Amino acid sequence: MHGSPPWDDVDTTAVGERILAAASELFYLHGITATGVELIAERAHTTKRTLYQRFGSKEGLVAAYLRRRAHLWQVELHEKLKDAASASASGRLDVVFSAAIDRAASATRGCAFVNAWAECGPADTESARLIVGEKRWMADLFTGIAGDAGKGRVIHMLYEGAQIRSTILGDDTALPQARDQAEVVLGRDDA
Repeated sequence: MHGSPPWDDVDTTAVGERILAAASELFYLHGITATGVELIAERAHTTKRTLYQRFGSKEGLVAAYLRRRAHLWQVELHEKLKDAASASASGRLDVVFSAAIDRAASATRGCAFVNAWAECGPADTESARLIVGEKRWMADLFTGIAGDAGKGRVIHMLYEGAQIRSTILGDDTALPQARDQAEVVLGRDDA
């Protein structure tokens, strides 16, 4: 099991939760740039002023959105891996890929972090740092499962590539095939 605990969740008020829920839905469905704070405030039944009081800026809200998504995903994986703590590395790898396959079935726009990176890019923002951090967390997770940095890196590349192929090409076989190839990498002595 991955040793480090999942990222902290976003701590906000009830109104902040409504704003974050509205922003999360809109950012994921329409993109960060295309979603204005006016629409988020309207959807959350509040004002732009309240949005800014809770999150400081649109960037602060984007960072909260990414932190929440990372937290939920990491908690889900952490719990599933805790239940599979006595499983082999292969079994734990299957847990992660199975969770990704389940999530991909309802994630019509693919990975929120890849999408956010495409919009935010490598700017010096909290959002960019969160995106990189989430991808590093996943890489560390695979390294921990594989017990080897080289194998973990290759498995992570398979995973990320399958996420993108699944989204862009609508390839429902991408993640299962990546899981199968990750098993091959896991069994190799020279990765």
